[in-house]
Amino acid sequence: MAVPRTSKPPVLFINGFQTLCSGGSFSGTFGRADQVLQANGEVSLFFDTCSVPGTPSIEDLGTSLASLLGNLHYVDGTPVDQLDVVAHSMGGLVLRSYLSGKQNATGAFQPPVQPKVRKVVFLATPHFGTGIALSFNLTPQLMELASGSRFLFDLGAWNQGSDDLRGVDAIAAAGNGGTGLAVMKGFDDGVVALTSASLRFYQPGRTRVLPFCHVNGGGLVSLAGLCTPDAQGIANIPSATHPSAQMIVSFFNGTDDWKNVGVAAENDPFLSVDGGLIVEARTADDTLLSLSSLKATSSIGVSKQLNIPSGNVAYTDLFPAGPLTLAAVSSSLTISKSVSLPTTGVEPYTLKAGPQIARVLPAAANVFPLSLAPGMFAAIYGTSLADQTAQLSFNGTPIQPAYISASQINAVIPDTTLGLATLTVRNGGGSHTVNVFVEAAMPAIFTLDASGTGPAAAINATNNRVVGIDNPLHAGDYVELFATGLGATTNRDGLDYANLQPTVTIGGQDCPVTYAGRAPGYAGLDQINCIVPAVPTVRLGAPVVIVTSGVRSSNAATLAIE
Repeated sequence: MAVPRTSKPPVLFINGFQTLCSGGSFSGTFGRADQVLQANGEVSLFFDTCSVPGTPSIEDLGTSLASLLGNLHYVDGTPVDQLDVVAHSMGGLVLRSYLSGKQNATGAFQPPVQPKVRKVVFLATPHFGTGIALSFNLTPQLMELASGSRFLFDLGAWNQGSDDLRGVDAIAAAGNGGTGLAVMKGFDDGVVALTSASLRFYQPGRTRVLPFCHVNGGGLVSLAGLCTPDAQGIANIPSATHPSAQMIVSFFNGTDDWKNVGVAAENDPFLSVDGGLIVEARTADDTLLSLSSLKATSSIGVSKQLNIPSGNVAYTDLFPAGPLTLAAVSSSLTISKSVSLPTTGVEPYTLKAGPQIARVLPAAANVFPLSLAPGMFAAIYGTSLADQTAQLSFNGTPIQPAYISASQINAVIPDTTLGLATLTVRNGGGSHTVNVFVEAAMPAIFTLDASGTGPAAAINATNNRVVGIDNPLHAGDYVELFATGLGATTNRDGLDYANLQPTVTIGGQDCPVTYAGRAPGYAGLDQINCIVPAVPTVRLGAPVVIVTSGVRSSNAATLAIE
């Protein structure tokens, strides 16, 4: 497909589930949104979920989307390497399926190494399903859209038990204009609950609540009593003044005006105090269990039996946030776990005895997205991780821990191929395996206070002392900065040089790099030498230092400079 070139990335629209594909169209879902974006200097494209014949699954639609993106090129023949997306309803799940490489087989993923998506606006996407889907004819798409489906849990937990959208910049609009028949008045758009439409699983502060129905009234949702006949759809955009249009234009233009549209999820009367849960249970050896029941009990005494429509996944859209206990029953086995439920969205949980991995991060700092790099020094956090028999493996190959305790294991990620990998902890109490995603580079700067945001671990090469307020840097000095995550290296003249040359900025000014690679003699530790630039005076604190390698940037640490 040949795309006209403008100064802005093209915008791809993806529609949702269509009851009658013969009557589907761009305007039927998005109104005049293409005209609004044309006036904003953007070219609009359309991926119609009805364009794939037969009864495709959402995974099949994601695969077709990948094919479309791979074939896009500008009229001059150059490939379209980056675009923005507006996705309505199920269209958002199609996009997420593409980003994660979700396959039809349960738990199988083949993520694209470099997704072509820059930004996305989700409109009423049922990230954790809709109970309404179970009321209609069970096609593959509706079965996957149903709250508590195996598809939804796997999609929401594909990367370290969560979904980071591969770091794509994203916001969401959630509607609360339904009659309340779907869940509760003020809490749904006639089809999707606010917790399901929220992006809290990705990042807080990215969801706005708008007073709209899932679609325009007068059709099936009105016949079913889910929305009034005169209801306005959240994605049906008649003009640039429509709140959804204002969010889209602002976000794609890089302004913060979208934050003034509607109500922040954190201020919504439901989302500010409640959350949702989607839960699976496994044996100590990590085998998935069929659920007889699953009960949530809050610290304030509220109890609820969760719904279990698919046999091995339980869910609820609405439960008081805060400390709670989950109790799962599978045949004669009972598993209990104390957790803390966040507000403003749905949280996926895995209940199991024995070792459990919670998060795998660069040992230097918590960076976003959830990616690792070859040769990175990583920290594995969790519970019951260690005993005398503890073993760690990466893609089935044993690796040697550098540090081990019940709640943390440190190890160097092997130099491996890029993409999805598995990390397993096994001990006398059982085992746990999680997916991790490996990118070419994921830089993270070590800090002296281990906060990830404080003074960088660095040496002033002028006097070979640690940089600090009593030993500040000056313009022209050489600084040795310590990090991890620069990726694979090549040995030259006794030094392991990073294959990807990073850049360093201090106070926004370029710090010319003279060496980047492994710190000699220290596995997993990277060293970057650069020449300190003249940095503008900072009124409060110290100038910020950031390392960028490939498409990823590090945490923001500080350096004392005078």
